[in-house]
Amino acid sequence: MSRRKLQGQVVSDKMLKTVVVKVTVQKRHPKYHKQYSVTEKYKAHDENREYHIGDVVEIEETRPLSKEKSWKVTRKVK
Repeated sequence: MSRRKLQGQVVSDKMLKTVVVKVTVQKRHPKYHKQYSVTEKYKAHDENREYHIGDVVEIEETRPLSKEKSWKVTRKVK
């Protein structure tokens, strides 16, 4: 099974073992063909608390770890 991978920026690291990652995706309007950006926030698991605000990270979908957390941080991009 292939798991979805997304890239985004860490916007919060205040929780224990959890970071909030903001992912921005470019979409195209079906009728008017104009591109627009859609932003979504994901809570991702960070076991060792090594990622902080401003880091660009890659997250990967995983089994549900809590009520709102079903992603984990795999690596730091920048």
